[in-house]
Amino acid sequence: MTLSLNSMSDPMSATLELAQRALSDGLSRVIHDYRPGYHIAPPAGWMNDPNGVVYFRGEYHVFYQHYPFEAKWGPMYWGHAKSADLVHWQHLPIALAPGDDFDRDGCFSGSAVVCGDTLALIYTGHTWLGEVGDECSIRQVQCLATSIDGIHFTKHGAVIETAPQDTIMHFRDPKVWREDDGWYLIAGARLGDVPLLPLYRSTDLHDWEFLAYVSSGNEGDGYMWECPDLFRLNGQDVLLYSPQGMQPQGYERLNKYQTGYRVGRRDSEWRFNGGPFIELDNGHDFYAAQTQLAADGRRLVWAWLDMWESPMPSNAHHWCGMLSLPRELELRADRLCVYPARELTALRKAPLPDTPWWEGSGTRWVPEVKGDMLEIHVHLDLLGCTDGHLGIALRCSDDGHEETLLYYDASLQRLVLDRSRSGADAQATGQRSVSIDPTQERLALRVFLDRSSIEVFDENGRFSLSSRLYPQPSSLGVKLLASGSGGRVSIPRAWPLASGWL
Repeated sequence: MTLSLNSMSDPMSATLELAQRALSDGLSRVIHDYRPGYHIAPPAGWMNDPNGVVYFRGEYHVFYQHYPFEAKWGPMYWGHAKSADLVHWQHLPIALAPGDDFDRDGCFSGSAVVCGDTLALIYTGHTWLGEVGDECSIRQVQCLATSIDGIHFTKHGAVIETAPQDTIMHFRDPKVWREDDGWYLIAGARLGDVPLLPLYRSTDLHDWEFLAYVSSGNEGDGYMWECPDLFRLNGQDVLLYSPQGMQPQGYERLNKYQTGYRVGRRDSEWRFNGGPFIELDNGHDFYAAQTQLAADGRRLVWAWLDMWESPMPSNAHHWCGMLSLPRELELRADRLCVYPARELTALRKAPLPDTPWWEGSGTRWVPEVKGDMLEIHVHLDLLGCTDGHLGIALRCSDDGHEETLLYYDASLQRLVLDRSRSGADAQATGQRSVSIDPTQERLALRVFLDRSSIEVFDENGRFSLSSRLYPQPSSLGVKLLASGSGGRVSIPRAWPLASGWL
């Protein structure tokens, strides 16, 4: 298929030049204490949702919501990075800038597809109709931009100018994919306080017809489902989205907003019939996930490794926001299993000495394992562990004032990530946890530490916990910890990790 490149008059170049200059000026002010070494983050300024994650001409491209002028949310641009291997990244020029009639106040979230020799971005153009920030008076349309070289983009204006119903104002985050003989687009919409997921079809990415609502919410399902994604795995359909307005239930849904999925099946009229909503990650900071196909067909997922209305101390350092590591998704029965992308092993430096099983009481320093950029494998032998805590402490300060705890709580039968003492000067605090089957005798975990983040993966893919941390740069220690009776802990493998930036 050949995509028409006829474009409208494009005033974007001058706006992009100003934004790029502001970004360059901001680099001199950036403080690097919390800057990630191998995660995608903006050079300076603000980042939120991942957009347009795509494989194009032998390279992975990741776009993201970006405000280059300050380290806070503003009229959204699209930042851009690329990699040949999912590990080593290079910043590219800002791809999209707002300012046209159809995207005057922001190029909001969207997706990217490859059409022949062309890279196409489909995104939401946002306009405030009243006061800036008044979400009761907005206009949102779906827009198209294209590129031959994957770097410089030409806008084509709004290709879906109205929502399926006139009373819908919130209408955003288009995800586009190719299936059979056409392109399909799913978006998030809100009718009053009812979330809707409209679906469209096109043959050329320019002209779209509304087909159906894939799904809609009931009481308790929230009022808006952002960043929807619909894909097939292992013969079943998976609906991934980020609901706003869901209430906490016990240990679940404790963040301001969530990202999760339902597994089911589309019927002949595209209506999705699925199981319950399941959170994709159980940490403090994981939102607006979007998937892509890797070069070999694996389904990868990315997310914003932050959360709205959470403390973000790096604001004061003239940058803010980062993305999660790329993760592989597999489907077992009705649950998604998540693993760090296998390419990430390329970050490993020479291995650190292993720490044998320890079944003492209290805490034990592990002097051979320390740092702020690490991959650590942690094994917990739960046999006989009937009370107390068993786990590790990370990013520990010498004086004991700072530490991030990861432990099995025997009385609760839960694995707990506790950042209550993760940073002396930050307000990022609290616990997140996942349930552990009481018959399980061993836990095997992979832990990725970067300078201001932790991502914990069950080695069997059953869960992940992702959170931001803001310890002092000198807090680098690792300890084993145990209280109560029974159980033991070891670190069989650990590696310092290299930078992921070219």
